[in-house]
Amino acid sequence: MQRGFPRTEIDMKKLEEYVRSIPDFPEKGIIFRDVTSVLGDADGLHLAIDTMQGLVKDLDYDVVVGPESRGFIFGMPIAYNNHKPFVLIRKKGKLPCETVSIDYDLEYGKATIEMHKDSIKKGQKVLIVDDLIATGGTTEAMIRLIESLGGLIAGVVVMIELAGLKGRERIRDYRLDAAITYEGK
Repeated sequence: MQRGFPRTEIDMKKLEEYVRSIPDFPEKGIIFRDVTSVLGDADGLHLAIDTMQGLVKDLDYDVVVGPESRGFIFGMPIAYNNHKPFVLIRKKGKLPCETVSIDYDLEYGKATIEMHKDSIKKGQKVLIVDDLIATGGTTEAMIRLIESLGGLIAGVVVMIELAGLKGRERIRDYRLDAAITYEGK
């Protein structure tokens, strides 16, 4: 493949071609969509960021929010490229200042996420960036957390949507853009 930019349609792989699919992980019948193969290829990473950023180019937002850890990876360059601040959402106990938190259910248990209490100002329009949406539980929790601080959700953009797990339905009142949609789980 030709190195450097701009790339041509002839030498450019589709984003889906960079995603490694691992059958029967973490359990039989599941196809795990591994984003580390995208991150480990300079062209794949560039294409992922450009694609996700392109999906939301029409959105008006003030701040980018991403959950640890892969939301950091994809959200930070989008924030940087668009000269926007980046806000972290972390697992409980990882942030040093006063936080707000929310508990939510996972497929196999519970989790708590939090963010600094002063990270979102009332009325700010927020773009949420993550690697994947599956059942939508984490995304819904992030939305509730941001809104508890007075933030307005401009949209959600992910690299991968697992449509069979119906996360889109769970956040149906919000705009969701996905660079890749897999119909299964």
